[in-house]
Parts: sequence; C-alpha cells; structure tokens
Amino acid sequence: MRYTKVKGETHVNLPFPQMSHQEKLQEENLTQLMEFVLLGFDEIPHLQWFLFGLFLVIYIIILMSNGIIFLITKMDPDLQSPMYFFLANFSFLEICYVSVTLPRMLVNLGTQRRRISLVACATQMSLVLILGSTECLLLTVMAYDRYVAICNPLHYPLVMNHRVCIQLVTGSCIPGLPIQIGLTYQIFSLPFCGSNQINHFFCDFPPVFKLACGDTFMNEMLLYIVVVFFGMIPFLLILGSYIKIIVTILKLPSAITRAKAFSTCSSHLMVVLLFFGTAIITYIIPKSSHSERTDKVLSLFYTILIPMFNPMIYSLRNKDVKMALQKLLCK
Repeated sequence: MRYTKVKGETHVNLPFPQMSHQEKLQEENLTQLMEFVLLGFDEIPHLQWFLFGLFLVIYIIILMSNGIIFLITKMDPDLQSPMYFFLANFSFLEICYVSVTLPRMLVNLGTQRRRISLVACATQMSLVLILGSTECLLLTVMAYDRYVAICNPLHYPLVMNHRVCIQLVTGSCIPGLPIQIGLTYQIFSLPFCGSNQINHFFCDFPPVFKLACGDTFMNEMLLYIVVVFFGMIPFLLILGSYIKIIVTILKLPSAITRAKAFSTCSSHLMVVLLFFGTAIITYIIPKSSHSERTDKVLSLFYTILIPMFNPMIYSLRNKDVKMALQKLLCK
C-alpha cells in the first residue's frame, strides 16, 4: 500500500485493480437488461387504439369459437370418435396458445407500458415454444388418425381405441416440456448487452436471440436442431401421410365416397399448410431474405389469425360439427 500526498491531502493507492470506465458501462448495460421493451407496433403509433380494439375482438372470437368446439365435442354423443377427441384437445390447445401472447399485447397497446421483466419474458418464451411444439405434434397425430381411418378402415376401431388416443395426446405434450425449457434456459444464459428493445409483440426467440452478444454459434445450432425436430420432421410425416391418403382415395370406386373422404381431410390439411407454412418461413428460412416487419406479420398469422380461423375451417366444412352446433343453439 502506498500513500500519495497532493495539496495537503493524503490519498491511498490500493493494491487491487480499479474498474475501468468501459467495464462500468458494460456492467450498467447488463444491469439494464434485467428487463426488456417489447416494441410491438410502435412504428404506427396513430393506430394503437384501433389495434387494441381489433385484437380484443379477435381474442374474444378465439375464446368463444374454440370454446364452443371443445364443448360440443365433449357433450354431443355423435362427436365421440377419435377425430373429434383430437379436435377438442386441439381447440383447448389453441386457447392456451393465444392466451400466452394476446393478453400481454393488449395490455401493452392499452397502457403503452411495453416493459417486460427478464423472468416474465423467459416464461412467455418457454410457454410459446412448449405449446407450439405440442401443436406441431398434435397436428401430426391428427394426420395419423386420418391415415388409419382411410387407409386401414377395418382396423380403425382397434388401432385408435380410447387408450391409444389418450397416449397419443399425452405423447404430443411431453417431449416439448424438457426440450423447450432447456432451450429457453440456454438463450437466457447468454450475456445480453447493448439495446434491450425487442422488435416484436411477444418474447419470441429470434428477436431475443439478436440481443445476445458473444459467441452464439452452438446456441444457433441447438435452435435449428429443435426447429427441425418439432417443425420439419412432423411436417414431412404429415405430408407422407397425406400422400398415402390421396393415393388410397383415388383408388375408391365411388365418386361420392371419394368426395366424403376428401372432405374429412381437407380441413385438417388446410390448417397444417397455414400453420407450418408461416412457421417454417419465420424460423427456418434465412433472415436475410425477409425483414423484421415480415417476421411480425408472419407471427401474427400463426399465433393469432390461424387460431381464429381454425374453428371456422373445421365447423364450416364439417357436417357433423354443424349439426352439433345447430342442436346446441336450439336447446
């Protein structure tokens, strides 16, 4: 320890190194990132209240329409087949999926307080990933159900019994839990520096990942592996199932039978193409080919608009569902 005297004052030179100005700034930046700012739709400030009203109406429609589908598939005795059992679980999943993102977005639009804590952001991301991966697997299970019903109709009651249906739904939920929680932990274990602004309306992993600094190569590889496992592989399995289904339908002798078989599959196939199409563009196609604004629009499709359209697609194109709705309304 050394003493230095300057203008009559004694100063102590401590033996340990002092923090530099740059290190202090870095520490302050990392401290600021205990919370994020969801920019949402800040580029159109004059439309904030219009968007609030629009998304509030959409949220109510999603809750009511999916809730009605879930209710009639549980109550109507004519809708107790495996196909409607999976549809009921799918509708319930859509309600949960939308409720993770839309209420927070409505609060941000209504109050203009866009801040979200790091813990809340990580929780929202993990729930979106878990429910999203469950939806991918459940859509695959629904395709398998249609495959067995059309390609092996004689074995359908035996293969798709109630116990197997419960196992398939459970199997759709379980794989995403540890993998997506682990993925979220990996992302939020990265150091965040610089800006704390997320150019999105919820904590999705691509915009959050952009705020990380340091070497993120291994984390990027892990992200792509998870996306391929829960996105591309289920999508390819669904396409393979529908190729076999279409080949089988085309071999049917009666035009009426062919039309009926196509009608039972067309609704599900439409939902698959809408959901997987927008998700694959968002997460797999290189970001250089589309802007952040495009990412937000695509995210609106698979997180909000598609859950709103799904009940309409299933009810308007399904005679059994329409009959069950009429009986419910007539009571």
